[in-house]
Amino acid sequence: MPEQPNILFLIADDHRASAIGAYGDATVRTPTLDLLCAQGTSFHRNCHMGGLSGAVCVPTRACVHTGAHVFRASLGNDMEDPRSLNTLDPGHTFLAELFRQNGYTTFATGKWHNDAASFARSFAEAENVFFGGMDSHFKVKVQDYDPSGAYDKGRQRIGDQFSTDLFGDSALRFLERQDGSRSFFLYCAFTAPHDPRTPPPDWAGAYKPEAMPLPPNFTGIHPFDNGEMSVRDEMLAAFPRKPEETRRHIAEYFGMISDMDEKIGDILALLSRRGLAENTLVVYTADHGLALGQHGLLGKQNLYDHSVRVPLIVRGPHVPAGRQVDALSHTYDIYPTLCEFAGLEVPSSVDAKSLVPLIEGTVEKTRSYLHSVYKHGQRMTQDREWKLISYRRDGKQGCDRAQLFHLASDPWELNDLSEDEGAASQRERLEREQARWQKAVSDPKTAATD
Repeated sequence: MPEQPNILFLIADDHRASAIGAYGDATVRTPTLDLLCAQGTSFHRNCHMGGLSGAVCVPTRACVHTGAHVFRASLGNDMEDPRSLNTLDPGHTFLAELFRQNGYTTFATGKWHNDAASFARSFAEAENVFFGGMDSHFKVKVQDYDPSGAYDKGRQRIGDQFSTDLFGDSALRFLERQDGSRSFFLYCAFTAPHDPRTPPPDWAGAYKPEAMPLPPNFTGIHPFDNGEMSVRDEMLAAFPRKPEETRRHIAEYFGMISDMDEKIGDILALLSRRGLAENTLVVYTADHGLALGQHGLLGKQNLYDHSVRVPLIVRGPHVPAGRQVDALSHTYDIYPTLCEFAGLEVPSSVDAKSLVPLIEGTVEKTRSYLHSVYKHGQRMTQDREWKLISYRRDGKQGCDRAQLFHLASDPWELNDLSEDEGAASQRERLEREQARWQKAVSDPKTAATD
């Protein structure tokens, strides 16, 4: 058996942290992810860093693959140039590429919402890869490994399975070929539970809409223009949001999650049967979350908890079982974390911080603050107790205002304290930190440019 651990990297699309049983939701059924939490370490204050694209998955995945912060991960930061936002900066060593350079067999299946060149550098094997953002789960456009590295759209074909099965079964076939003689890096990127939320037949009616509880922060309409009230995601339900329609969206969302959870169970079971589990680090995360009626919103184009906080679960050798970490973390911290577990040198271009000290319990925190961005109009800064969201008008859209929440007593972000004199010092502190961070990362939309 190789000394270096195998890597099984599982990433979902649109799966918010709260929609897992072990993360506190009593309605959604996720026995596999619950067991993964029980067998490993889960991070409960993990957030993505956002980005300048309305397709939030593009920049968040760019951060994961490069280990660089949001303004360094992609080729450029021009919101009028989608190609620059979608293309990973080729000056980075990409996560899977690093493992490939160090003797790992690298394999990918599922969604790759960045450029083909970075994919070709990262993976030596591939099957059923979807280059894009969203598609019908029953007719996904995919292609297999391209020795030329071009991955031209002319090679695409329509997959013959539901997306979760299509990608999950590709991962299963890869694992069936592994004999333990060489370490592998398996990247499996599901498109579930992204819309169109159409669970397969065995899960289509598993959740009854009328039985779905509405979240405490459900409301018919967002209280002000956040600059993205007419984005595609927000138009998937009528305004004002109606309880019955929102419950239907939640039921379909949970059906997609439970189906994915079942397929992940198949992957983990095969890992055990093949005798590979003991030497495999399993990572489960998502690119971003989703509102689904919370704060009167439906999509991900906002910086509330339901959209920025995503699950992060790690199981494997030297990872404590049943450990819950409440320290602050960013999803792109996965990059140096996997490097440290595998004994690989972290490239100097990586901005992220290894989570190994938090997993081992040798430190209480690696970050004092988390930051997230959305286009030019929204910026978020939070610590363990307080959270500030700043809104700036961008052209004719949005508004100039702020929201301040005391997360410790108001986890649903219901009570805006931005104008409360008793919380003024907290707002000022977070504003200073936000401005400091924006300057440090060369945010193209700093307060100085307004």
